[in-house]
Amino acid sequence: MVIFIVLVILPLPQVVCKSRRAECRTSDPLPFLHKQYQSGDLIVVNMLSQIYIFHTMMDFSKRPSKELFEDTVIMTPIYQHILALEFAITEINRNPNILPNHTLGFQIYNTYFMTSWTYRASLELFSVKGQFIPNYNCETQHRPIAVIGGPTADVCLHMATILSLYKIPQLIYGSPIENNSRREAASYLQISPNIDHQNKGIFLLLLHFGWTWIGILTAKYDSGERFVQNVVPMLAQKGICSAFIEIFPIIGYSNRIAELVELGLEMYMVVMKSTVNVVLVHGQIHAIIVLRLLSTSLKSEDLPLWEKGKVWLLTAQVGFTSLPFLRNGDLIFLHGALSFAIHSEKVSGFQKFVQMKDPILEKEDIFIKLFWESAFECSFSISEVEEENVIPCTGKEKLLALPTSVFEMDMTGHSYSIYNAIYVVARGLHDFHSSIMQYRARGHATKLEHLDQNLWKLNQFMRRISFNNSAGQKVSFSHNGELETGFDIMNWITFPNLSFLRVRVGRMDPMNSQEALFTVDENDIIWPRRFNQAWPVQPLSLCNSNCHSGHARRKIEGKAFCCYDCLRCPHGKIANQVDMDDCFQCPADQYANVNQNLCLPKIATFLMYGEILGIILASSALLFSLVTVGILWIFIKHKDTPIVKANNRNLTYALLIALLLSFLSGLLFLGKPDKVRCLLRQTGFGIIFSVAISCVLAKTITVVLAFMATKPGSKITKWVGRRLAMSIVLGCSLIQGIICTIWLTTSPPFTDADTNAGAEEIFLQCNEGSVFMFYCVLGYMGFLAIISFTVAFLARKLPDAFNEAKFITFSMLLFCSVWLSFVPTYLSTKAKYMVAVEIFSIIASSVGLLVCIFSPKCYIIMLRPDLNNKKQLRQTYRKA
Repeated sequence: MVIFIVLVILPLPQVVCKSRRAECRTSDPLPFLHKQYQSGDLIVVNMLSQIYIFHTMMDFSKRPSKELFEDTVIMTPIYQHILALEFAITEINRNPNILPNHTLGFQIYNTYFMTSWTYRASLELFSVKGQFIPNYNCETQHRPIAVIGGPTADVCLHMATILSLYKIPQLIYGSPIENNSRREAASYLQISPNIDHQNKGIFLLLLHFGWTWIGILTAKYDSGERFVQNVVPMLAQKGICSAFIEIFPIIGYSNRIAELVELGLEMYMVVMKSTVNVVLVHGQIHAIIVLRLLSTSLKSEDLPLWEKGKVWLLTAQVGFTSLPFLRNGDLIFLHGALSFAIHSEKVSGFQKFVQMKDPILEKEDIFIKLFWESAFECSFSISEVEEENVIPCTGKEKLLALPTSVFEMDMTGHSYSIYNAIYVVARGLHDFHSSIMQYRARGHATKLEHLDQNLWKLNQFMRRISFNNSAGQKVSFSHNGELETGFDIMNWITFPNLSFLRVRVGRMDPMNSQEALFTVDENDIIWPRRFNQAWPVQPLSLCNSNCHSGHARRKIEGKAFCCYDCLRCPHGKIANQVDMDDCFQCPADQYANVNQNLCLPKIATFLMYGEILGIILASSALLFSLVTVGILWIFIKHKDTPIVKANNRNLTYALLIALLLSFLSGLLFLGKPDKVRCLLRQTGFGIIFSVAISCVLAKTITVVLAFMATKPGSKITKWVGRRLAMSIVLGCSLIQGIICTIWLTTSPPFTDADTNAGAEEIFLQCNEGSVFMFYCVLGYMGFLAIISFTVAFLARKLPDAFNEAKFITFSMLLFCSVWLSFVPTYLSTKAKYMVAVEIFSIIASSVGLLVCIFSPKCYIIMLRPDLNNKKQLRQTYRKA
């Protein structure tokens, strides 16, 4: 019973397949009219868009029919993509080293730049011939081994949704893909480099020419939105901002042309009213059609033309396409444009292959006649020739005679990608076949049968592929399935005969080192005619003029961040480059020049002998030194006179010598400071002046003790003498010497430079080392002076003859006044004036001692010798 049931059920699928039900239509109601098939053992499918359906908007009130294809537009430049596919397959089939004993065939679907037709083509690959039933194949046929899609990534990516279910390897050519989230599909390969390389090349190009103020035009597609999201923030980080971001109007239905032109005019006015000179254009392959359509339309509106203003910067997604009714429109708006293109090399033999194409002989090529009629504006239809007075096509027309705006003989970047894609499939198949030779040796299925069963493995072989194509370029993929190559930077040059050239002027090659990553030769670039007149070197695109050196930028509220005012740097700061955000302070040993764009070295200065202040101070010191020497000479000459003897000759000599050295010590403060000067000048002056004050103190104490010793029975007599005076001088001086020794051993003075002494000067000075020890020296001298003043003040009522207590009182009062004034003055002055204050204080205090103590004696000695006698001295004692 079981055997009977099995025998009955098994034939049912075949019966079902062959049965036709009237109630269910399985035929495609709207089949593909533009597809081509070339037989072969292995079939490669190419889904491309060359024909555009220009129809009215459907309201779905009736079933779609073939009438939809009556208004089709042939984009003649894209026909080269088909020729590149045929050329590559022809080369491979003739090459005995690739897929020997097998031939490649192809099947081409025109998807009309529409996502829906891309889905339909993908489903038809797995349907019964003539019936639109995917995955229900009752006929024996080979599945396609790979599918190549392009040139519009936004459209072709949708085929991966279906093809990945069947593990069919897919290759996308033409447009670098903005978002690779679909990369999870194992059958996905991209015949273009990573989009990030182009984005980086864009901002490197903008930075190279200093274009920081640009406009952006993008397409109303997902890729356009992602482009704005990715590129605009990246440009902003590099200081480049956009004046506007406008959306291209989409070429839609024929009954909405007026709306398209209106939207285009609005976009045009935004661009033309802007002050930007560079416009970044991102779109699909047919974006130039929109620009050209607007350029042609605007000529009749008596408006300023596109070509009068801007440098167009086109991304690699934008290719040159054209519509038949635009073929006579000039291309001057593209003259001088720059564009990124996937790197390509010249493929030998391609031009010859193209020139050999004959529309009469190519019976299976349905696209060539459509192309031929559109390119040469003729017709192969006899009825059209007779009824519409159209020029007949002979098939002898020369492709070389066509302007490049209609058809290019050199292989374009997109065609080059198709050429590489075919070789990637062939090389992958070859490696896959080599790996399954062992199955045939073991009696397994044939290679084709094994391939059909294990097609999902082919993608792995294609990902690992690495070879040099016929042009010598290495073809390999990254771990993300992206072609490891870079971008060329092309310069567009147009001609009046509607032809153009794209000249390579730079390269963005991620395979190179960091130094050679981006290259561009601006000397080879032809700029738009407007800029050739205004800027012979290169155009500028800035929101405002650069802030020159010596100025810093200040943001303008409410405007883009690259629009700013230029403010002069504050005093003492500089900006040595253009467009600096902030000025900066010069180093301590430098100062800002007048233009505030350069730091100049400060001049080293010090209190010199040759300057006026130095001359005055040095002359004063030498003058009073001579006066002191003169007084010493007078005292030595009159050493035996009563007035000299009465005032202790030895102390007088010591005091005069100390004052002489004190005057001369001021000269140590003049001249360039060095180590010896710094060590000697403060300590030397301190010790010398301490000796002078000690002498004054000793003289005062001696005078007081001398009068006290004259009283009968006084015990002070034994203290009066030369020994007491010398002990006072040596003892007081020794204490100062100890203080100076401690100073020199713990924190000695050293040479230093005061960089804040002046705006343009560095003052060389002696740093005291220890400020505390410095004031200890001054304090000790003040202490001695106060004692001397006190003793002298108490002795002021002693007999007048030869009594110098009053004069010592005045000298000490003057000394204290000078040095008390010195401290605040010294602290409030800088540089050479601080040194001058100390020299002045030394001279003034020394002069005070010299004048107050010795001028009365010199007066008596030199002018009143009659008072210089013993009789006068006795009379004074009697009065006392």
